[in-house]
Amino acid sequence: MLNETISRIGQSGGAQADCPPARSELEALDLSGKRALDVTLSAILLAFSAPLFLLALALVKLTSRGPFIYSQTRLGRNRRPFTIYKIRTMAHDCERLSGPRWSTRDDPRVTPIGRFLRRTHLDEMPQLWNILRGEMSLVGPRPERPEIARSLELAIPRYADRLAARPGLTGLAQVQLPPDVDLESVRRKLALDLHYVERAGFWLDLRLLLCTGLFLTGVPFAFSCRLLGLPTPTEVEPNHHARAFEGVDCVSLTPVPAGCDA
Repeated sequence: MLNETISRIGQSGGAQADCPPARSELEALDLSGKRALDVTLSAILLAFSAPLFLLALALVKLTSRGPFIYSQTRLGRNRRPFTIYKIRTMAHDCERLSGPRWSTRDDPRVTPIGRFLRRTHLDEMPQLWNILRGEMSLVGPRPERPEIARSLELAIPRYADRLAARPGLTGLAQVQLPPDVDLESVRRKLALDLHYVERAGFWLDLRLLLCTGLFLTGVPFAFSCRLLGLPTPTEVEPNHHARAFEGVDCVSLTPVPAGCDA
């Protein structure tokens, strides 16, 4: 399974990164515009999306067995655990049937309604509550499960550095790269996450939110990223490749949960 595979890699070439200290510039950013933007936009989005949210919950409940909301423990800023919420898109208790695994493009565990919710990202709406609670931000690295994060830290130096920022609903890595499938894909996203942590600011957040909004209206990410001048993986990776993935072979891994509705 994932933990055994990554642990072997970590023992042969990786090193576990220490939990990063809170960054003063990110603290200042929270105290200025970022937190205010999170609260304001999240409250507005929750109010306007309430009818759509209730309709999605009803469709999930009517078309598949199990709860319409599922929760999962994730790691927040500075390794603080929190409970993340999503609309259920997979068969209930799917981990019991399949074991821990990454979600794939044509995952058979995803329900028909779940495919629509994932394609439109409506399944992420409950995370607006996580943002209002201060556990997440609108923009930041995606939060990972504690057991998976520990294993990845063994395999990839500096993986824990992404925990210096509050996790986000969207982010520099999420808008440009597909879901993780192996260590190489994790490394590519880590480079963008580290770039964001080191350069986080109101203007970067605003451009990422605009890019995400344009995508939801049908504009491809690649076009809006160029239009808004967002840094691309090709531009960012050379600066982080050696530090983020030093001495690690990019091997295919047993898939692990990246959103399994257990």
